[in-house]
Amino acid sequence: MNGPHDLGGQMGFGPVAPEKDEPIFHAEWEKRALGITLSCGAFGAWNIDESRHARENIPPAHYLAASYYEIWIRGIDMLLERHGFATREELFSGQHKQQGAIPKRILSADRVAEVLAKGGPCDRPVQSAPAFTVGQRVRTRNFNPTTHTRLPRYARAKTGVVEAVQGSFVFADDNAHGRGENPQWLYTVVFDGVDIWGEGADPTLSVSIDAWESYLEPV
Repeated sequence: MNGPHDLGGQMGFGPVAPEKDEPIFHAEWEKRALGITLSCGAFGAWNIDESRHARENIPPAHYLAASYYEIWIRGIDMLLERHGFATREELFSGQHKQQGAIPKRILSADRVAEVLAKGGPCDRPVQSAPAFTVGQRVRTRNFNPTTHTRLPRYARAKTGVVEAVQGSFVFADDNAHGRGENPQWLYTVVFDGVDIWGEGADPTLSVSIDAWESYLEPV
């Protein structure tokens, strides 16, 4: 979806200013935000793509005014309510009122290191051969779904060159909405800066994205 998260190429937000010696957390509550997000994700009620889409659905004014971990917490509020683990009243009062959904599993403290080390691999086999090859010119589709997509706005309807075939992976656009993993081939595609940003762009600039096969068309 074209939400407040999709800011690539947008003007008025100023330059990215990395913080020197930036700490992992800027406040104690951010540690809890991370812990809550990971422990709730372990319930097994949603996947990482649905959680991303929940954050994308935060109203733009609230999203843009929120810090990184505030966005995570707002997304978790949405998911807990959607999947019946808590009501909106419970979430904002902090008081348990009624029995909610039962988690499929619980992430206990003694298993955190093991689970994080294992990660969540999303590579999956597919039966078909890749439709595109390294060096081939391709064009990205021009679409504006209200659902989740990993194709940024600035790279739609643009022509680039396949730099690498990365393998086959879970298709996030479907996985976010319970339509199954439906894995596809994933490609790294490189675009000239002028093709992306237009007249006046730095001619030495190039931009690369990782794009699923269904995002691409042959030129």
